[in-house]
Amino acid sequence: MNIIVFGATGNTGKRVLAQGVKMGHQMTAFVRNPEKLYEQQDEHTAQQVNVIVSDILDPVSVSEALSHQDAAIVAAGHAGQGEEFVRIVDNIVSQCENHPSFSGRVWLMGGAGLLDIPYTDLIGNNLPGFPPMYKNHNRNLERLQQTQLDWSIMCPGTMIDSIEHPAPVRLHVTTETLPVPIPETIKELSEAEIAGHLFSRLQELDVAYEDVASCMLNHIELSGPFKWKRVGLAYRSNIPVS
Repeated sequence: MNIIVFGATGNTGKRVLAQGVKMGHQMTAFVRNPEKLYEQQDEHTAQQVNVIVSDILDPVSVSEALSHQDAAIVAAGHAGQGEEFVRIVDNIVSQCENHPSFSGRVWLMGGAGLLDIPYTDLIGNNLPGFPPMYKNHNRNLERLQQTQLDWSIMCPGTMIDSIEHPAPVRLHVTTETLPVPIPETIKELSEAEIAGHLFSRLQELDVAYEDVASCMLNHIELSGPFKWKRVGLAYRSNIPVS
């Protein structure tokens, strides 16, 4: 497939780029700083990637970059950028919608605070104590929910370089809800108490950048099981509980 990565030199984007090349996809990197890309990637990967250097907030540049692409992975920006982050996402989504030949498959990065908390009608981002900037992810999700594009939003917890597991584990993937066991008694707690419970378990949501990248690339086809879904990731042990 032809896949464009917006934010291809970020922690997630650079891994998507490298894995996509290894999987045989035709990868395009949309970046501000091509030198950074060449520093990050090995020579083989760098030679295989089509690099577009332009302004991600420029509608014409983004639209032109989408020509002949089958999918877009949006790993650009972060919630701390506030309005600029929202504008980045809105511009890319709008150009995907309006482009005459773009197929419509889009992955966007969000966070675990977008996922439903089982047994409640709450999400983490709306709870007391969660950083207000995370609500920018809420706004990006609302933007996606207004479009008919074939989109998914990746909602990991804290992403880190790698994770050493004491026992064999598998990647547990959920749609819409948090990917860790939540007791039904949580529905009896106040919002502040629910927030405290989640904060005490944040480490359970740690996930490696590589696994986030793999999940998106493994579900890059149109009309897959994650169409119009929020996607959560966590690790589960393969050893049965005795």
